[in-house]
Amino acid sequence: MSPQFLLDTHIVFRWLAEPKRLSREQLRAIQSVERNPGSLAISAYSLIEFVLLSDMKKVSVSTLKQVIKLCETHQTIQLIPFNGDVASEMAAMGDSLRDPGDRVIGATARVHGLRLITADQRIIESHLVPVTE
Repeated sequence: MSPQFLLDTHIVFRWLAEPKRLSREQLRAIQSVERNPGSLAISAYSLIEFVLLSDMKKVSVSTLKQVIKLCETHQTIQLIPFNGDVASEMAAMGDSLRDPGDRVIGATARVHGLRLITADQRIIESHLVPVTE
């Protein structure tokens, strides 16, 4: 099955560590596809963000390991690599999203036709990608 949703980095963290911080819509979207293999996607850039957050002590090393394990073993998750198509889409999007992570993740969602599950107001207000808030 092809993925339907791309999880923003903070949504992955909330899903694993703070599920009560997910909105009803976010939780409903994740649960609606959670049992379908490959139906949720995570950008490979989110792994970079988790490493950086771990370096800054904003997430624990155990959380980082949990995310990596999730990406490697969870049948629902498809890890989407950064590639030339995503880079081209980042350029096409312009600089509406100044944060490099937001641009990579937004472009990844656009290239793969995925709805982004996010709470990031800059992404939501940009209207560059369909979102589930």
